[in-house]
Amino acid sequence: MSGSAVELEAEGGQVRASTLELFFDLVFVFTITQLTHVFTHHPGWREVGEVALMFAIIWWMYSGYVFLTNEVAPNSSSRRTFLLVGMFGFFVIAIAIPDAFHGTGLVFGIGYIVVSAVHTLMFAKAGGAGASSAMLRLGPLNTLSAGLVLAGGIAHGSARSILWGLAIVVQIITPYLHRIEGFTVRPSHFCERHGLVVIIALGESVVAIGANLGGQDLTVGLIASVALGLTLGYVLWWAYFGFDDERGEQALAAIPAALRPRPAVLAYGYSLFVVLLGIILTAAGIAMTIAHGNRPASTAAALALSGGVALFLLGQCTFRLVLGLPRPWWRLIAAVCVFATTPVGIVWVAWGQLVVLIVVAYGFVIADDVISIRTGEDSSYVIPEASPAGRLLVRRRRRS
Repeated sequence: MSGSAVELEAEGGQVRASTLELFFDLVFVFTITQLTHVFTHHPGWREVGEVALMFAIIWWMYSGYVFLTNEVAPNSSSRRTFLLVGMFGFFVIAIAIPDAFHGTGLVFGIGYIVVSAVHTLMFAKAGGAGASSAMLRLGPLNTLSAGLVLAGGIAHGSARSILWGLAIVVQIITPYLHRIEGFTVRPSHFCERHGLVVIIALGESVVAIGANLGGQDLTVGLIASVALGLTLGYVLWWAYFGFDDERGEQALAAIPAALRPRPAVLAYGYSLFVVLLGIILTAAGIAMTIAHGNRPASTAAALALSGGVALFLLGQCTFRLVLGLPRPWWRLIAAVCVFATTPVGIVWVAWGQLVVLIVVAYGFVIADDVISIRTGEDSSYVIPEASPAGRLLVRRRRRS
């Protein structure tokens, strides 16, 4: 551990994610599963909007908990108790998700009030001077947002959607209404925690595959579709963790500490919301595609599959833009081309769309990686000398 890392940890924060935080994140697995099932069981544009609305509400406060544990390490009984109460609140929200726009909206709102209250109390009780000062400014807006979520849970019909939409508007504009520079962002912990969330969300694509195999004959075609679904999950994993995960941490660490909170919110809050929403829709699309087997996919399934991957890549584009990472436009072009594969599943067969989608998405990712390797970049998963392109580049450099 470096001297600066020791200093930051001594201030009360963390430099790596703790096992208690991983335990906390298990609830988030359930949340992602519930949101995926909402769309899978009733696919349609309205359901996409409802999933996006609920996830935006949940993601704002979940991201707030990442800021919290980045500042306040759960290293005492009282802090761990607070965190477990917050975990309970998230679980209440998760079990209310399937019927949140009908019968369980109030339960959803109450769970959110609990989560928001624990977040504010922990910051006020254990946060550093800068964070406590920032929470005095942001706390009223978080309370307003939580109040709108609760009011939406009490309301019925379109009023619920309107009130929850207003809560999201408050969340989005909050960092711009007040200075947020009082928070300390420790890049190693902050980026690792968000990376773990991406892994958890990708795990839902695996769960979606397995959950839809019950009662089906394990034919060669079904096994092949499962292999394709897992391959697409791997492509998304590689797209983020091949280079961008480590690039993001390095870029955030290079920003002066006092200026980190805003780009941290934009890159890991707003941009990763799009990435994770894309994963949720992709998981639902994979599940429905496997269910269609050797038949054409429904329009909803085809749009969820290609649209989900396109959203994932669009989120990566904005992530790169915010942090100044290389070639954000490359991910934007990839998103457009990936979305263009939608008709394949509708006019041909569902598994055919999966094949074409994997080829197009992975082709863009690999091409981007080759450019990175040729410019001398590496990561934990890519060592230039270990790849053919890298070895060629090294030999040329040695000759020169």
